[in-house]
Order: sequence, then C-alpha cells, then structure tokens
Amino acid sequence: MQTGILSGRKLKDNMFICFTLLPTLVVVLFSCFIPVVQSVYMSFFNYILSSVGNYFWNNFQNYREIFTEGELWPSVAITLEYVFIVVALQLALGMLLALILNRNIIGRKLMRSLILIPWIYPTVITALLWSWLFHSEYGVINYILVQAHILQKPVSWLGSVGLALPSIIVTSIWKQLPLMIIMLLAGLQSIPIEMYEAAVIDGAKSFQIFRHITMPFLRNVIRTTVLMSIILNFKQFPLFWIMTGGGPVNATSTLAIYSYRNAFVNLNLGKGAAVASIWLLILLLTYFIFDKVFKVNEIE
Repeated sequence: MQTGILSGRKLKDNMFICFTLLPTLVVVLFSCFIPVVQSVYMSFFNYILSSVGNYFWNNFQNYREIFTEGELWPSVAITLEYVFIVVALQLALGMLLALILNRNIIGRKLMRSLILIPWIYPTVITALLWSWLFHSEYGVINYILVQAHILQKPVSWLGSVGLALPSIIVTSIWKQLPLMIIMLLAGLQSIPIEMYEAAVIDGAKSFQIFRHITMPFLRNVIRTTVLMSIILNFKQFPLFWIMTGGGPVNATSTLAIYSYRNAFVNLNLGKGAAVASIWLLILLLTYFIFDKVFKVNEIE
C-alpha cells in the first residue's frame, strides 16, 4: 500500500516537472531547434530570393561552391583567431580585475557598479561608438596617440588590413569584459574565507593560495564563463558588419559575415544556409574540444 502511494506521488512529481518545463521546451523548440533544422534542410536546395519559384534540390552544389571558391577557410581562420584571442584576453584580464575588486579597497562598490557600463550598451551602439573613436581623421584615439608622440600621423585603424581585426578585438573585449569580471567575482566571493586563513597560517605564499585554493574553487565558474564567451564570440556579427563590413579586403570576414553576404547580399539563402551549417559544425567541434581539454585538466 505504501509502495503504491510513493509511486503515485513520484508520478505526480514527474508530471509537475514536465508541466513546469513545457513552456521552456516549446520556446527552445520553436526558437532554436526548428530554425536550425530548417536551415540545414535549406542548405541542400537552390533557394535564391530573386527567383523564388525556382526552388529545387541542387545535388550539394551550395557546398561544392563554398569549398571551391576559396573564401571559406580564410573566414574559418579569422573566426577562430578572433574567438581565441578575445576569450583568452577576457579570461586573463577578467581574473586580474576580479581579484582586485575582491580586495578591500577604497571605492570598491562604486567601481563594481561603473564596470558594468560597457556591458549595458547595446552591441550596435558599441560598434558605432568605437568606429568614431577609431576614425582616421576625427577619432579620439588617433588624436591622443599623435599628441603623445606615439604616432607621427593618424592611422586608419579600421581601413588597414593588419589593424582592422585587432581594433574589433579591442572593442569586443571592452564590451564583454564586465560580464566576465562579475561572474569571476561572484565565484571568488563564494570561496570560504576560512580556506584562505588556514592557508596563511600554514605559511602558503600568494601564488600557492591562488593555485591550490582559488583556481580549484573557480573551476566550474571558469568553465561556464569561457564557454559562454566562446559561443557569444563565435556568432558575433554586429561589431564586424558595422565597423568594417568584413573588410578591408576580407581581412575581417568571419563565418557570420560570409554567411550574411551569401544569404542577404547575394540573395542566395541556400548557400548562406550551407555556410551556417558548416559554421554550426565548427562551433560544436570547438565545444567538444574545449570540454575534452577541460575534463583532462580536471582529472590531472
């Protein structure tokens, strides 16, 4: 009798959980899963907006064009370079600033509030703001560097093949760094103070405390924030399109730019969907590599 009561209660609990999760699952289904499946399906068809009625299976023609026209691999390289540099610098600077803001310093609460300002700005506004800052003639950055005699004359930051991507990287870090700092700072504040006090009593040095106490406690926080940053930067589009449009000479043409050009500039939705499908596979592969490396380091 008691077993039947427990089984009935467990069934009700499971039904309640399913009922609670149902709205979220419906939203994910219609906003993520179905569009992804539709995009992959569309990538195998001739789907050009200028001739909507001419819709047919094109025998992998979209993928053949992508792999033969020579723009895919440079876009992949630029995307991976951008993601790796931005995520690495964000983690390093975020950890440094989080450690500083976790100390008992003057104005700590004010600095914690002000540091969120770049993150609050919409990405489009950030791109427009930094486009003016990097402007070759009227930009504040050129003015300061010339007045400080660091540069002899103004530089075309966004118009130079070698400087366009670093300029976007700086903008991206400025925009995203506050979130990394706040996440790491929250992780630091969850570490029991007794752990540090015991380590100091035992004579541990600052680096030893950081390595054997801080980092192990922050492992899950770092894993989550880095993964979020990887996904966010892999799909970064507004900064690139507004600041450089993928130029100059495709120096900042990421997979997002490459897909957008094919789909909405050349009006070839099938080819744009094919690029997006390859883009998704590379993102998934990057995630699995990251997860594998993180688990190996965790075991060690």
